[in-house]
Amino acid sequence: MFESYLLSDEQFVARLRQVGEEHYHDKHPYHLAMHEGKLSPVQLRAWIANRFYYQKNIPIKDALILSKLPFREDRREWIQRIIDHDGREDGDGGIEAWIRLGEAAGIPREEMLNECHVLPAVRFAVDAYVNFCRLEPWPIAVASSLTELFAPTLVSKRIGVFEQLYPWIRTEGLAYFQARLHQAPRDADHGLKIVLRECKDRSEQEQAINALRFKCNVLWALLDALSLAYPDGENHL
Repeated sequence: MFESYLLSDEQFVARLRQVGEEHYHDKHPYHLAMHEGKLSPVQLRAWIANRFYYQKNIPIKDALILSKLPFREDRREWIQRIIDHDGREDGDGGIEAWIRLGEAAGIPREEMLNECHVLPAVRFAVDAYVNFCRLEPWPIAVASSLTELFAPTLVSKRIGVFEQLYPWIRTEGLAYFQARLHQAPRDADHGLKIVLRECKDRSEQEQAINALRFKCNVLWALLDALSLAYPDGENHL
């Protein structure tokens, strides 16, 4: 049980950040190995191909949240997330940029698009996240997106890691990460503003904290699946 008093904004933000400190996927062994340059080409391609299923579902979950936002001011900001990933035209947007990352790592475009490398557990976890955003109250769905609080630092490191430790990946494939350096902080600020504004009692605050923990678990589950399927980097991809 938790106390009934309302957390101050500072306490609430500290609790949300604590979730990231304890559960964000940058602490997963597979991710640690990636940032230490220890993944084989097969293992890294597997991460790119499976993470694509998550990337392509981001604008879907954002559209579900958008459809429930009651205030047009929030909708005006939130819709930019969908544009960022889907783009406004062919060849634009984060989904296309991730496909190009796959190509830069040696994964043919058609193999990215037909999802032939996506593991069942990855599909299950990502689908669970989309359904969470479909079914939960909209402030709680917004709270689940707050992994963006922790993303900018990680993405900045990842660019350097890929450039230095995986030089076989063509540099033009890193455009997705470069775009997220300014998109993620903007999105995190907006999402946090909504959560602080809408969670008006301790129960709602705890629901938001649990939603963020759930999202961290989704990202962790993706890496668990990869660890089991590609333990030594010898499986073909």
